[in-house]
Amino acid sequence: MFEGKTALITGAGSGMGAAVARHLASKGANVALVGIDSAPLEKVSAEIAAAGGSAIGIAANVAKPDEMERAVSKTVETFGALHFGVNCAGVSQTPKPIGELAPSEWSETISVNLDGIFHAMRYEIPAILAAGGGAIVNISSVFAHKGFADRSAYSASKHAVIGLTRSATLDYASKGLRVNTLSPGVIDTPMLDVDRESSNQFAQYIPARRIGRPEEIATAVAFLLSDDASYVNGAELIVDGGFLA
Repeated sequence: MFEGKTALITGAGSGMGAAVARHLASKGANVALVGIDSAPLEKVSAEIAAAGGSAIGIAANVAKPDEMERAVSKTVETFGALHFGVNCAGVSQTPKPIGELAPSEWSETISVNLDGIFHAMRYEIPAILAAGGGAIVNISSVFAHKGFADRSAYSASKHAVIGLTRSATLDYASKGLRVNTLSPGVIDTPMLDVDRESSNQFAQYIPARRIGRPEEIATAVAFLLSDDASYVNGAELIVDGGFLA
């Protein structure tokens, strides 16, 4: 499906990002795994290589624009071009009501969840256009559609990702670049470890009566990147087991 194409995935050391990298590689894509720590990137890259795929790990912090510029440059240098961006990197926050949330805690969440997607797209987009076009998927959340008690920074950042994605669509739709949002529900990733007990309790509010799997996000991302979604642009695909319904 993606033979001869290259994808850069942020937050690729674990969870949804790692699942996306594995899935795209299994479909023939070269994958550049970006994350803040090199060890998990090397582990996932080795797994992909062992399965016959092509992958590199690039340690970079999405909150720092110069590091994302370097990550994109390294990807193009290694594989010759960039066709897809999947911006999965994200953090939760220490559960606190707004009146108790330190400004530094707010800034830390926004710097990764929102600024990080801007920094990624800022350097992915010129590279993708230089390759003749492609697609980007930005990961938001179902909590872009409702408040989240004690998680104000997280919810606000995810609301903003949708607006950023729609604006990017209008900037580049005529230039061969599609930009879409995927909003997962509660997915079984290390991020849930911040408050695993509360996260597991969410299952009772999900019509599917279970928490989602990272692999279910990966297949949805692959659809949005693929030619099967050639007329899907500026859209949001919600993958949540019916939670928002």
